Amino acid sequence: MEHWNQLNEEQRKEAQRQFGLISRGVVEIIPEDGLKDSIARSILTAVPLKVKLGMDPSAPDLHVGHTVVLRKLRQFQELGHEVQLIIGDFTGRIGDPTGKSETRKQLSEEDVKRNAETYQKQIYKLLDPQKTTVYYNSAWLGKLHFADVVQLAAKVTVARILERDDFTKRYTSGQPIGVHEFFYPLMQGYDSVELESDVELGGTDQKFNVLMGRTLQKEYGKRQQSTIILPLIEGLDGVHKMSKSLGNYIGIDEEPNAVYGKAMSIPDELMGKYYNLATDVPKEELDVMLARLADGSVHPRDAKMRLAYTLVRMYHGEAAAEAAQQHFVTVFQQRALPDEIGLAELPASQLTDGKMRPVQLLVNLGLQQSNGEAKRSVVQGAVKLNERKLLDPNEEVTVTDGDVVQIGKRVFVKIKLV
Repeated sequence: MEHWNQLNEEQRKEAQRQFGLISRGVVEIIPEDGLKDSIARSILTAVPLKVKLGMDPSAPDLHVGHTVVLRKLRQFQELGHEVQLIIGDFTGRIGDPTGKSETRKQLSEEDVKRNAETYQKQIYKLLDPQKTTVYYNSAWLGKLHFADVVQLAAKVTVARILERDDFTKRYTSGQPIGVHEFFYPLMQGYDSVELESDVELGGTDQKFNVLMGRTLQKEYGKRQQSTIILPLIEGLDGVHKMSKSLGNYIGIDEEPNAVYGKAMSIPDELMGKYYNLATDVPKEELDVMLARLADGSVHPRDAKMRLAYTLVRMYHGEAAAEAAQQHFVTVFQQRALPDEIGLAELPASQLTDGKMRPVQLLVNLGLQQSNGEAKRSVVQGAVKLNERKLLDPNEEVTVTDGDVVQIGKRVFVKIKLV
């Protein structure tokens, strides 16, 4: 604790304050003394810490699960430190094998670029752009020669790579592992070497990857970063981590009614976790509410409505949160149609004697992407026409101008025949 021991009393209080805030809500800090000493060095030199987060743009949208680590980055910024946000446009072409039972499909350069651009538009809903530097790791990884790659690979043994649980499971079960997948943690770790990061953040599923940054920094003679491991949020199914591929997510850029409605489907037992990790409700206020929820003096529905309202407010503003809450109360609690329903045009020429099958209707209105998807919605009882549930995908239903089609609890359109 070289720098910590050089602090005067006032500086030590500030260092302890920063460490206390940073360590709140995290799973693990590796090593704790290393982070404390980095904070002390920053105070002594008045040089902000460089705090790294790598994001592979494997899907176009950020969801509430991503915000756990982004909110911790914002906390670093509020303490005066700088964020290194790395868009993994190079690593994203391989795909992070973490938690995968098979080789991930490699993304095209166009897919990665498109998703990365969307990420950048969304991250500033959480991060301070003045204290955020965005990097694309193709800027250095794409310039490595084969000899450089061989030298990088020589820094880590195969045994070390196979310590990863997902690789071990695939190897022992005879599932194929592409050699290129071994390079993913090496490339992510090399980002820390290139940028000389002081701290790296990641979820519990990223522990192996972020620790690789420490390993490679040491191998290349750099000062080792500290790593902060953060908890993951289960998705709306209450079982698996939030993921777009599993469909159990709340996207921060989704329209307000969708965010509110999805939040209302969060399992009751996860409310405390969502409040603690994904909202800006003050801790003292939150402790009181969760205690009242536990003793029954606050109804779970009311606590969940506040959670839903808070999430919409954070990403869309107060007015949108008010409107989304009113929409939910009107449509779901009072079982009424919303006051404003969007129009969807339907050419009258597509009707046969004024009729159409539900599957064709949903696809032609642009509400479903395929006949198969539309058929599943009908069979599952998710589709209504003028509040009448349609259960037979082969039924010929009469369609008139002004009819209201509903899918699930959130999608309403009014038909305009043209």
